[in-house]
Amino acid sequence: HVKVLMKRGLHGDSRQIDETLKKLRDGRDGRGGSMDEVLSKVHALETAVKCRPELRKTLNDLNLDEAYREVVDLPGVEVAAAIEQVMIAIADTILRNEGFGYSLPSRGNTDQVYVERLDRIVLKEKHTFTTFHNTSSVRKVAILTRVMQLIHGVLTRGIHVTKRDLFYTDVKLFRDQKDSDSVLDDISCLLGCTRNSLHVVASEKGVVVGKLTYTEDGDVIDCTKMGIGGKAIPSNIDKVDCFRSVAKFVLLVEKDAAFMRLAEDRFYNRFPCIIITAKGQPDVATRLFLSKLKRDLRIPVLALVDADPYGLKIISVYMQGSKNMAFDSANLTTPDIKWLGVRPSDLDKFKIPEQCRLEMSQKDIETGHHMLNEDFIQQNPKWVREVKMMLGSKTKAEIQALSSYGFQYLSEVYLPLKLQEGDWI
Repeated sequence: HVKVLMKRGLHGDSRQIDETLKKLRDGRDGRGGSMDEVLSKVHALETAVKCRPELRKTLNDLNLDEAYREVVDLPGVEVAAAIEQVMIAIADTILRNEGFGYSLPSRGNTDQVYVERLDRIVLKEKHTFTTFHNTSSVRKVAILTRVMQLIHGVLTRGIHVTKRDLFYTDVKLFRDQKDSDSVLDDISCLLGCTRNSLHVVASEKGVVVGKLTYTEDGDVIDCTKMGIGGKAIPSNIDKVDCFRSVAKFVLLVEKDAAFMRLAEDRFYNRFPCIIITAKGQPDVATRLFLSKLKRDLRIPVLALVDADPYGLKIISVYMQGSKNMAFDSANLTTPDIKWLGVRPSDLDKFKIPEQCRLEMSQKDIETGHHMLNEDFIQQNPKWVREVKMMLGSKTKAEIQALSSYGFQYLSEVYLPLKLQEGDWI
């Protein structure tokens, strides 16, 4: 029996591991059941998702009293034309001695609100005038104008550039890349287009592996043949299409270490799935990729994150969007992500050793209370109970805490049992 455990990469408290393994009905190592039995609740969830009407409401559908701003994907020629119209309007105001500036949508904390009927964060329709004649805003206006000029050139050539490329075109003016980066969201809001429509992209960060093929700029990508590192999620999501998959679910993983473990163990072969990670805080490309994937394939998304407030925060960004990009939440969000693990209740359920549990810092506790008050958590009593449990114990744990029972405990025991029991909320 010990040899079987070691073969599966399991060690530590063999009695505890044995007790947990007895619950598995996967037909392996002399256990009863079959993989179909393990996946029966996943199949039921997949069927429910596919049968549910895909009705993603927009602000126009709601007929709200207050005005909100939402951007849309636009072709490059339309964005270039919009930039030209902005510049013609500015030239006109200068000729009429009315000064030089931009009426930019306000994006402060109070301007970004959660709309329950949309289940995401949106931006209020409110503007502030940023003028060249004010010493506090003169530099921002100069940078904004220069970046729009550069974007216009990129769009007319029909190419994409990185944010780093953009910075190096005028280092003397920008001084720091964060200064050229920061105006991109302002320009998207001003023009009414998505960030992706500007053809300025971030460096690749997210990766995907598993039962998925798609085309990228005409090339066929097979994500089952990408090794343990996975396929980098492209920054140019508009060049990705034709998703094909036999996967039953998407496993959204917070950390690269857990992703590599699952990829190396070929977890997706036993449990047909697509595994995605943004290696921490989700970037725009990964959020766009996941949103497009869910819409096209109509399969459930299960999240595997650390049992701490920041794990929850990561799920919230995928589900509801981030406040700094509230204007593009319609394209960036993936509703109805299920919290699979690691949840605070799992620490006792799987008897995670005390030395693997970490004490929450004061900042962790403050973030936890903030998350507890978030609308999307308050809507789900089970999520509320988990967060309260975390705050009550003042204890957190990383996904890697499961490795106390062996490096492959995550793929061999924890996830199979969670899937078998349908233990997601």
